[in-house]
Amino acid sequence: MFKHLLLLNTAFYHLVFLTWHFYVNWSNFFFGTILITAGGLLNATCGNVPELVIALFALHKEKMEILKWSLLGSILSNLLLVLGSSLLCGGLANTGKERPLDRRQADVSIGLLMLGVLCHILPLLSKYTTSTGDSTGSVLVLSRLCAIVMLIAYFGGLVFQLKTHRQFFVQEESSQSSSSSNSDDEGTNNSVIGSASTVIWLIGMTVVIAVLSNYVITTIEEASDALGIPVRFISIILLPVVGNAAEHAGAIIFAFKNKIDITLGIALGSATQILLLVVPVILIVSWVNGIPMDLDLNLVETGSLVMTVFTTAFTLQDGKWHYLKGFNLTLCYIVIAVCFFTIKAIPTPKKHMPEMLGLESN
Repeated sequence: MFKHLLLLNTAFYHLVFLTWHFYVNWSNFFFGTILITAGGLLNATCGNVPELVIALFALHKEKMEILKWSLLGSILSNLLLVLGSSLLCGGLANTGKERPLDRRQADVSIGLLMLGVLCHILPLLSKYTTSTGDSTGSVLVLSRLCAIVMLIAYFGGLVFQLKTHRQFFVQEESSQSSSSSNSDDEGTNNSVIGSASTVIWLIGMTVVIAVLSNYVITTIEEASDALGIPVRFISIILLPVVGNAAEHAGAIIFAFKNKIDITLGIALGSATQILLLVVPVILIVSWVNGIPMDLDLNLVETGSLVMTVFTTAFTLQDGKWHYLKGFNLTLCYIVIAVCFFTIKAIPTPKKHMPEMLGLESN
């Protein structure tokens, strides 16, 4: 028991340490030479490397529930905890002020997230509305088609933001760049190490993160039994919090500096990337390897995802931000965390949707 707990604790600790250095070194080298929109995307990509590695190891070990839970938890963490705590801390640093945010960037991300939510709702509904013998096959086929659609949508969003409609995001970026101090610019543009050393360093850290992720996936169930904490809670709450530690710190720092558009790029960009890029890629990899994986997250998980995206959308709809909005998002995350901690076992309903609604035909 103590062996499993020690391995899990050690892996968690070093994952936090390494993901932070992974994030900082990559960001420091490239951030000063790209647009703020692309900068948020790049920061999100760096922060999502641990989640991708963990997901690949879970897929290799065919621990599909842990795989789905960890990816779901990363989305919930970015939209509620990372964004919420950033708005909260940044708002408290600017008490009494209501500041604008980049509405265009938020609208693009929310629209893509809505599509991702739809692609997760439909397989869930399909499971309850098809006959017992056909439900598994139809859900699998629908999930694979939805994965392809999500990939197309994600790259379409990139083309929209970085190519065809790039001018929509230039004004906000240039104004923020001109308002920053010269010392900040110099500190941003001067990387600690060169390009070749950066690439080698990042590859090395990726390998170490992969080894630690393997320890996490291997010991998570034993540690859950030893601690009496549900695997669902560890996978959805604890594991993503560790994986998002670097993004979390970076988003808060930018919010303190009143660079909220970069914070949005990190939080929304990371959640969008997980939902519309990482999830479909993992599903397609499982498809190629003959491992059945679908987009059915079950009722509570799907409901949490839907409400998280809608809550975030309503929070950002007016184009303004203050600390109360961040406070509300953070509280929503706490409620979801308590939910997954208290519900230790959620049995899969055996009834189909018509029977559950009392519409079974005679």
